[in-house]
Amino acid sequence: MLPQLITEIPGPRSLQLAKDLKQYECRNVTFTAANWPVFWKKAEGCNVWDEDGNRYLDLTAAFGVAGLGHGWSAQAMRDQSGEMIHAMGDVHPTALKLEVCKLLSEMTFERWGGSSNRGKTTLSNSGSEAVESALKTAYMVTAKAGIICFQDSYHGLGYGALLGSGLEKFRLPFVDQLAPLRELLDFPRKTADLALLKSQLGAIDSSAMGALIVEPIQGRGGKIVPPEGFLQILRDWCDEHQVVLIFDEIFSGFNRTGKLFACDWEEVTPDIICVAKSMSGGYPISACIGKAEIMDYWPESEGEALHTSTFLGNPVGCAMAVASLREHGKSTTAELVSERSAYLLRLLKNLESPLIKEIRGRGLMIGIELIHPDRSPAGDICGRILTEMMQQGIFMLADGAHGNVLAFTPPFTLTDDELDHIVARLDRILTLCSQ
Repeated sequence: MLPQLITEIPGPRSLQLAKDLKQYECRNVTFTAANWPVFWKKAEGCNVWDEDGNRYLDLTAAFGVAGLGHGWSAQAMRDQSGEMIHAMGDVHPTALKLEVCKLLSEMTFERWGGSSNRGKTTLSNSGSEAVESALKTAYMVTAKAGIICFQDSYHGLGYGALLGSGLEKFRLPFVDQLAPLRELLDFPRKTADLALLKSQLGAIDSSAMGALIVEPIQGRGGKIVPPEGFLQILRDWCDEHQVVLIFDEIFSGFNRTGKLFACDWEEVTPDIICVAKSMSGGYPISACIGKAEIMDYWPESEGEALHTSTFLGNPVGCAMAVASLREHGKSTTAELVSERSAYLLRLLKNLESPLIKEIRGRGLMIGIELIHPDRSPAGDICGRILTEMMQQGIFMLADGAHGNVLAFTPPFTLTDDELDHIVARLDRILTLCSQ
């Protein structure tokens, strides 16, 4: 449904809630201003309603979580919560935990290499935790602490995840508490950049490196699609130097790019893959899935797990994940993303604005990079556009190291009429901002 606005945006209740929240929440968490934020109350499909009763279109899928649509797995949540909402995931688990792990194996390593190539999983609660599980696993395998990562990469904000972070604005405030384990490489944007990548890899002391972690398509770094051959270069180098190759598909996984996983575009298989976000459609659950022979470097449990958490394998999250994973496993889901993406890209390519440097992405993971006339990053203009679009009833986010990339990561089910409406509004606002 198209937006329906009945108050000024933000409305009076959102403004009051923001004022009250500032009194009780750490001031670093939620940005508040005279025109920000809106407090959400209800969501369904591609729509969100706020506390003042206004209806919006959501181009964020709530940080990429609601790929199948807001509320898609709510019935699974209701059904399971009527039975049990918490178990003991690493002591007395539910059958649902087995079902999730089995589905993840089938969707990853068994699909890539046949049913005998089983994957094994460590479940957790957030993408950052999945990354930390992967980095710990790599150390178990190699006994080498070094981590290779990429400029502007984003793997979460926990201390373990920050060890391999490439977005300095998140890492630098805590750098004195982080071990100096990182080798930072440039993320290639075009084929010519692959020569530099090979040179940088060749200069690394591989004897100190245990893990190489990479987003097959950079998400928060600016929706950057690397050139063909990038992942294969990494795969070959890791094989040669006994380094564990980790694909962070927390954002790009589960059909976001038009294939089940972004690495499927190059048909390159990692040693470990990290997933979260759209895995359940709305419940905090994530997974680190590795080749069985990799994951079996962990010692067998003797009653006390080395890496676990209270809510590991939560039955509600697992029930929602089972429903979502089954839907993501259908070929029709990827086909829908490809079809919607083609339509959206046709609309975006028709935009004419001196502010637009590049439109890029894959599937429904698209970014518009904005620049000033002097070619400097236009993060300030992005912020203005986000506010103007919100006041038109459309939620968007900005990505990139400079906050100058408008992000399109909507639910997969946006209609032609909704996309037409969104891009028409964006066109008007771009014209206004360029004057």
